[in-house]
Amino acid sequence: MVPILVVAAALVDDLSRPRRLLAARRTRPAAVAGRWELPGGKVEPGETPVEALHREVREELGVRVALGVELPGPAGGSWPITERHVMRVWAAELVEGEPRPLETHDELRWLEHPDWHGVAWLDGDVALIGALLARAEHPAGLR
Repeated sequence: MVPILVVAAALVDDLSRPRRLLAARRTRPAAVAGRWELPGGKVEPGETPVEALHREVREELGVRVALGVELPGPAGGSWPITERHVMRVWAAELVEGEPRPLETHDELRWLEHPDWHGVAWLDGDVALIGALLARAEHPAGLR
């Protein structure tokens, strides 16, 4: 079975020196309601992963972002998040708008560095947040 590709944005306040990370609390499906994730969603047919990421961020948060580095995961560059889904993740910073929870989320929260583990992340996001914290300490930041 070919895994379903999901994309997500690790939205930070500054790609060069990230101090805050945006977390989004899910409202559905019921099995994950109340847990936190990075904003994003499935890649639709005919879209590139980057196109899908920009679309998802507009739909879910009502903002435009600039992308930084992709954060490669342990499974061929992707992060396994469920038995059927893998995720590719890019660092991002705002270029237009103020994030609002428009779809599938009821709350957004900026987490202060280094307390990026300060919410109940979805199981598939926990290792990713650790890798993101480590990369945020890199001299190049998330650019």
